[in-house]
Amino acid sequence: MRFSFNRKRFKDLSEQEVLALAISSEEDDARIYRGYAERLHAEYPDSAAVFKGMAEEENEHRRRLIDLHRSRFGEVIPLLRREHVSGYYARRPVWLIENLSLERIRQEAAAMEQDAEKFYLAAAARTTDAATRQLLGDLAAAEAGHQDSAQDLTEKHLDDDSRSDEDNRAHRQFLLTWVQPGLAGLMDGSVSTLAPIFATAFATHNTWTTFLVGLAASVGAGISMGFTEAASDDGELSGRGSPIKRGVASGVMTTVGGLGHALPYLITDFWTATVVAIIVVFVELWAIAWIQNKFMETPFFRAAFQVVLGGALVFAAGVLIGSG
Repeated sequence: MRFSFNRKRFKDLSEQEVLALAISSEEDDARIYRGYAERLHAEYPDSAAVFKGMAEEENEHRRRLIDLHRSRFGEVIPLLRREHVSGYYARRPVWLIENLSLERIRQEAAAMEQDAEKFYLAAAARTTDAATRQLLGDLAAAEAGHQDSAQDLTEKHLDDDSRSDEDNRAHRQFLLTWVQPGLAGLMDGSVSTLAPIFATAFATHNTWTTFLVGLAASVGAGISMGFTEAASDDGELSGRGSPIKRGVASGVMTTVGGLGHALPYLITDFWTATVVAIIVVFVELWAIAWIQNKFMETPFFRAAFQVVLGGALVFAAGVLIGSG
């Protein structure tokens, strides 16, 4: 483990080290932008072209900084990276871009340029050495120039129609990968566990036993739904996205749906717990109808009728079986 007191402080860096840090930072940023371009190329080629151009801009700035280092300090550039300097801004690991949406990647890129500019401006304001202040000011101006270049590239490769089309595709992908399997899981967990939970409740009038049955039913249904969703479609042909993401969304939401009306049975009084559980069921079913209307564009009253009717039938079956 590497602690901050083992790192250099920015104010203790020489001008050569500041320049070396800027060069390595430009190299890292170029790699990140190339990673974004590679990640987006298949689905969002216009945005990929923007990030490819930004990577080329970073490489150009790196070459200019190397030329400046060569003229002032010679050929040997000190090995100095972000992690060697205490308080220096960090970058998100490139491998995490697999989990970022298109809009989040755009936001990350904008933040990258802003972080670099702000850091150099703050560092320039703190130094009293004229040469160092000028160097840091030049680096801040270069980062501001990156933002202008990024805007030019966006206007060149990503017009309003292209951006709208990519945003629509990203939204559709979000629905297919997360919302649809999550909604299916929530519906299954909320409705399918009604019968065993309320049957146990009315058969035993024991809140702790009812809670254990509800917990087992919820977790078991979540595991089953998660594996079923992950194994049903690898996403290659259907375009529904990562089976692992879909499985997680489905499994977690199934468990949540069942636990919603199992948790009230931690209350020791049977009728209090049952009334609370019924209220939770009512909220769950209307929440499902709202999600269907919001994300799946199902007419609200039709969704509500289908969900509430189905839930009411399963609830009634559980109560009748438990009472009998």
